[in-house]
This record gives sequence, structure tokens and C-alpha cells, in this order.
Amino acid sequence: MMPRSSLSLLRDMDGYLASALVDAGSGRLVAGDGSGIDLEVAAAGNTDVIRAKRRTADALRIDDTIEDILINLTHQYHLIRPLESNQRYFLYIVLDRARANLAMARHELRNFEKSISFN
Repeated sequence: MMPRSSLSLLRDMDGYLASALVDAGSGRLVAGDGSGIDLEVAAAGNTDVIRAKRRTADALRIDDTIEDILINLTHQYHLIRPLESNQRYFLYIVLDRARANLAMARHELRNFEKSISFN
């Protein structure tokens, strides 16, 4: 079953640049929106980030799940959020740091996740 959603709904988020829905099992880009970043490359690279963090948590015997991973760059925020409903997939969003409200972005991404269906 493939997830379905319209990433274009995220465009209203302050500082929005791009977003992706990614299959964390394969690193494949399921859906992408926005510009200024190669989302295929980002999907594969961020899959490695998710896998590394999960391996580390397992090695440390941390019995918990990743809510999100934030990468702060000088001019951008990169937010990676595994889906609560299906940890096989994650959302990835790129925000312009000067225009973004990080707390609101995390809140909006959490709410957006509810719009993703698996049919």
C-alpha cells in the first residue's frame, strides 16, 4: 500500500522551500514538492540519517521512537519526521531559516501527517 497525500498543502508554512514523503525502507522518493533541492538525493541521504539514528537507539537500548530529527544549517532548517501511523515512511521538509517559525512548523507537520492515507 502506497501512502497518498498532497505535499502542496505544506506550501503555506512560513519559510517553506521543499518537502518530500520518503520510503525509509528503500530510500525512494514517494512524493516531492518545491524547488532548490534535489529531492531524490535528499530522500536517499535522509534515509541514511534515519537508519543511523535507529541503529544508535537500538545499540543504546533506548525503547522509544523518533518523533523528529532537526538539522540546523546556517540558512535552512531540515526537518525529518517518521510517520506515527507507519514508521516505514517519513516526511522531510526544508525551510528558510530567516522566515520559518520552527515550533509552528513542527506543529503543522504533525497535523499534516493526519492527512496521509494508506489506500
